Amino acid sequence: MSEASQQGSLEDVQDAGTLLELAKTAPLTDGGLRTAQILTQALAIDPHNHEAQVLQDRLHQMFVPRWHFPMLADTARNQAYAKAIAAKVKPGDVVLDIGCGAGLTAMLAARAGAKHVYTCEQQPMIAEAATRVIADNGLSDRITVIPKWSHDVVVGVDIPEPADVVISEIVDTVLLGEGALATLTHAMAALAKPDARAVPERGTLMAQLVESDKLVDLWRPQQAEGFDLSAFHHFARIAQITPNDFAACGMKPLGPTTELFQFDFTRPNLNPARATEDLFCTAAGTVHAVFVSFEMELAAGIRVTNDLTSEGHWGRTAFLLDSPMIARAGDFMRVTAQHDSSQLSLSVHDLPSSQEDADLAAVWMERAQQARAHLQGNGHPAAIAQPAWRGADAVGL
Repeated sequence: MSEASQQGSLEDVQDAGTLLELAKTAPLTDGGLRTAQILTQALAIDPHNHEAQVLQDRLHQMFVPRWHFPMLADTARNQAYAKAIAAKVKPGDVVLDIGCGAGLTAMLAARAGAKHVYTCEQQPMIAEAATRVIADNGLSDRITVIPKWSHDVVVGVDIPEPADVVISEIVDTVLLGEGALATLTHAMAALAKPDARAVPERGTLMAQLVESDKLVDLWRPQQAEGFDLSAFHHFARIAQITPNDFAACGMKPLGPTTELFQFDFTRPNLNPARATEDLFCTAAGTVHAVFVSFEMELAAGIRVTNDLTSEGHWGRTAFLLDSPMIARAGDFMRVTAQHDSSQLSLSVHDLPSSQEDADLAAVWMERAQQARAHLQGNGHPAAIAQPAWRGADAVGL
């Protein structure tokens, strides 16, 4: 039976119970589109049908990640993207927008003067909803929603010519987890002009030592009702911190951020990289975790971050120490971070024991004292200067 005849037969059904049974047996290989249509029709007939409401909510949660909503409500993030897109998009540009979502960045590109925006979204229900959002805002003639993964988009088939600008926001808390490097490597090589612009332009991963009893209590409670739970703690080496947990944990920075990796999103590559760095304390305290954050430069002078001083919808990532470490100003901890195209790992070295390391610590003690004086003079941890940009690509293995 064709899709049209199937739709016609659905319209003939006027019983919510029958539609509900059809929804339960419909395959989800189309990304839930048909099931969503059936449930919408069932609820139009019986708006208070409990089972149809529950099934619709489950369907939406399955195919529409919940982070979409706080992301769309993140005013600072939205304003930063609006400014960057206005700075990068020129009248007459062809724009490729990767990860359409609700269509916001595509509409920002159209508002900035793009001749046409092609925005791809691999989840069919989201693509369908974005098409409606774009139509509601009177931009259907300037924006085309392509219901495909960007790797499947073909110049001359899905878009008429390579893009002048590539826009994306496909990063996780450490930039890598949503496959941004692989996606942008393909897009800039196969779907964009050789001199194409990109939003964002680049990103930096940073690490610093933090103190937070509440973070440890949340992820590694020592006991419950008098029972020792410590044998369970090895499952919680990496803390994936929600914005609410981040606000509640009150993490205290014990030293400045140290750069781990840099990524150039205009010329991305999939090379793995490894970095061994010393993270220094500028204040005494107890080191509970290594906090990893990012900074993305969307366009010149326009940045977004999920560091300790930021707010917004992004989560955070912290690598918990096996045992808390008492630290003084000038102490340091050596870590090795590694990444491939989609994942980050971080391990802590043993405390230094050689004379060479002790000498290095003495040198950095002086630097740490200077940084601490700088902090006290400014009165806030955010006053620590961020590391300077040193190059386009992550350091290769």
